[in-house]
Amino acid sequence: MKVLVVDDEPDIIELIEYNLVKEGYKVYTAGNGEECIKVAEEVIPDLIILDIMMPKLGGIETCSYLRTIPSLKDTAIIFLTARNDEYSEVTAFTIGAEDFISKPIKPKALVSRINNLLKRRKAETVEDDKSLVYGDLVIDPESYTVTNQGQELALTKKEFELLQLLAKKPGKVFSRDIILEQVWGDDIVVNGRTVDVHIRKIREKLNTDHISTIKGVGYKFVVD
Repeated sequence: MKVLVVDDEPDIIELIEYNLVKEGYKVYTAGNGEECIKVAEEVIPDLIILDIMMPKLGGIETCSYLRTIPSLKDTAIIFLTARNDEYSEVTAFTIGAEDFISKPIKPKALVSRINNLLKRRKAETVEDDKSLVYGDLVIDPESYTVTNQGQELALTKKEFELLQLLAKKPGKVFSRDIILEQVWGDDIVVNGRTVDVHIRKIREKLNTDHISTIKGVGYKFVVD
């Protein structure tokens, strides 16, 4: 699998590259956001490890741009930063990052998180058409049905797609913008309030605590 490491500190790049190559990854590197975009479009990596504080184009701006490129829609992004503040973390998840790792780097821990992330994404790809089962809740993508305690729930198409999006990745925080992009796309002009209304209706129909609100960010699916 291909990993693109982006940081303006050569020592950091060398450390990460060394440990990932040992794990069998094909590693590409870039020293700033502009280089990152160019390399990413050329190699289509499975994962981008992206520093936040960089010259020319910072990590936040770079990530936002990467998320507009169709060929990179399946590329995971992990932010790597010395800034350990809530604003940076919230912003990272809001614009579509998969994880947020603070410096100084612990190589073994970093490699472990990367391995787990990519294995999970690979498994999700293989199981896209399989039912999602969480206790009494069953989400069946083939029949577009949701049952809870054996009772089929009357969800609309958009409610089903929104619930499925969250349930495929338990614990992952989805911002309203990401939900709008992946569920509604460019078909119709809607806003974040639309997401809130659909979440409220889904909660009423499920009658469970599976969907949690992350204040200032969005929503996530919670497994008991």
